[in-house]
Amino acid sequence: MAITELGQMGAGLAIGLASCGVGLGIGIATKGLMESIARQPEISGTASGLFLLGAALAEACAIYAFIIALKLAGFIG
Repeated sequence: MAITELGQMGAGLAIGLASCGVGLGIGIATKGLMESIARQPEISGTASGLFLLGAALAEACAIYAFIIALKLAGFIG
């Protein structure tokens, strides 16, 4: 079964848009983390732990987009 050009273009769009979204989201979250620690240094441990949880969930979205891109490009069944 031949992979069409539209499928490959969809794969590129899927991974490209997902990586832009995840990058922006983690950047905004990091900015918020730094501002909150600057205002209240005593919450740095709790805030950092919650940030890492949120960053991991955001990266999961990028991994899902990568799997979808591989599927659209025909590399996985």
